[in-house]
Amino acid sequence: MTQVNVPTAGVALTAIGVALIREQESRRPDRLYDDPLASAFVDAARRDFVRTENGTARWERVEAVAEQFFAGRSVGVRLVDDQVAAAVAAGCRQIVLLGAGLDTRAYRMGLPADVTVYELDLPELFAFKEPVLRAAGATPTAQRHVLPIDLRTAWAVPLRERGFRPDQPTHWIDEGALAYLPPEDHRDTVAALTALSAPGSRFGLSRFAVDPDAAPYAELRRLVSGDDDAQAPPLDAGRPAEHWLVAHGWRTEFRAWDDMIVALGRDVAVNDPAVGVVLAERV
Repeated sequence: MTQVNVPTAGVALTAIGVALIREQESRRPDRLYDDPLASAFVDAARRDFVRTENGTARWERVEAVAEQFFAGRSVGVRLVDDQVAAAVAAGCRQIVLLGAGLDTRAYRMGLPADVTVYELDLPELFAFKEPVLRAAGATPTAQRHVLPIDLRTAWAVPLRERGFRPDQPTHWIDEGALAYLPPEDHRDTVAALTALSAPGSRFGLSRFAVDPDAAPYAELRRLVSGDDDAQAPPLDAGRPAEHWLVAHGWRTEFRAWDDMIVALGRDVAVNDPAVGVVLAERV
């Protein structure tokens, strides 16, 4: 049995919860996507959790939080899948995941071999992820490069050193990692990806309204912080918004969440026309 080192606290822990969500979705007869590798991550994480003090109880808390986020988060995974497919069809041959977590799109989406996927995340995340993928004998259909790096550091240089070409259209993916960054680092990251984006590149900026003090979010913060006193994430002030993207050379289109989910047949409407995603294309 392969020894792994599962992240039991910190932002990397959120990736375990998302893997639980993808595993649950993949078991449904009406699944929105199929992720065969999700169960490998979940099984390895569960085994590693129970080796730690109070690990079983903590694992049960992770499962409970994942269940509370399942409905909306699982639909969100499918929406990003659709955006990836559309970007590849439009000619993007580079995909960069900012805070990749336990993402498996390079394996499960049947991406063409001439597409290159760059995964950026914390070193402790990949210390868990890569041994699990090797043990599962997983082979990506696209080219895949892993960059164990903190987004608060100068990540653009190592990205280019791994073969990234700023003269080629890129699809940038953020599924929530940037929200954990302080506003200044969030802004610097979006500025960096903008500087690396050739015409035709794509990026999505989420616009969601949540109550950070609601029970699921408060429990998620406690798990991430290791049950230390955890504050709500910083407000959006100082973070890039749609007007920032337009001013820096992106063409934008806002799509409301409730409009995007209609075809998926899931009861996750929020009844708020201001909630959704700003889809941006570099001009």
